[in-house]
Amino acid sequence: MKLMSSIKTLKNFLAITRHKSVAAAAREIGLTAAAAGQQLQQLEKEIGLELFDRTKRSLTLNAHGRSLIEPIQEIMARYEALRSNLQSNINGTIVLGALVSTLMGAFGKTLNEIKHNYPELEIKLIAGLSSNFLDQLIEGTLDAAIVTESPYALPQSLQWTELYKEPMILIYPNTPPGKKKDLNSNPPFIRFERNTWTGHLVDQTIKSNKLSIQDGMELNSVEAIIELVRQGLGYSIVPQLANISWSNDRQLRIQELPGKTIFRKVGLLERKKHLRQNVTQVIKQYFLSGTRKKLKP
Repeated sequence: MKLMSSIKTLKNFLAITRHKSVAAAAREIGLTAAAAGQQLQQLEKEIGLELFDRTKRSLTLNAHGRSLIEPIQEIMARYEALRSNLQSNINGTIVLGALVSTLMGAFGKTLNEIKHNYPELEIKLIAGLSSNFLDQLIEGTLDAAIVTESPYALPQSLQWTELYKEPMILIYPNTPPGKKKDLNSNPPFIRFERNTWTGHLVDQTIKSNKLSIQDGMELNSVEAIIELVRQGLGYSIVPQLANISWSNDRQLRIQELPGKTIFRKVGLLERKKHLRQNVTQVIKQYFLSGTRKKLKP
């Protein structure tokens, strides 16, 4: 088998492991579903092992497949490094997990600048929750993830670098003129999902400020919570996202917390050793250097 076709086959395998779907992987890498399925079968035939457990409706990576993820990622990285002798060092593909709320925060602007400054770098974004990204990093299906600081101890194979922080704020629907807002009336509280990392920060904020709340709804989306508060369905505690014009929002009002301000710390979670560290180093430098200029790797 030719080198180029082998690389495409391995790239197809990694895409299938991320999406858990041949059709979705095919769309990502520009193949038909039939061609992607044939490439997977070809890889399994050459290796002599099935890499996925199959049913009529699902495709699940088995132990053989999981054991191949890291070696195949290394092969892909070495192949991409061949091009770096003639091109910029910051190129190829990085698969990055990101909370949707971080794209509405300081990371969103930085991501655009990195993509502009390094046009040969392809960034594949996977949306999800911090706890899910942790598992995907351990499995090797993500290169890195932008997540909140974990309330738990991390596995020794991973490291987290703080990039920026956002204060947790109390938000209410904007009170119509002439109507006084009564904090003691206990309107419904719209809570971020308790068992998430951001949910722990909400609980910490409530306890630190000795707030009396009446639980209403529970969601795992900062954006959805903000919209529900805009509609007057309750109030909430959320991180103060950088890319929302809070002061100009006529439907929201930020209320100062009566006591201690809790911060949501956002950072880069990655394995201590991986093959896209040149790219994650650039991401960290954009924040830690305090500049927005193009950085030399």
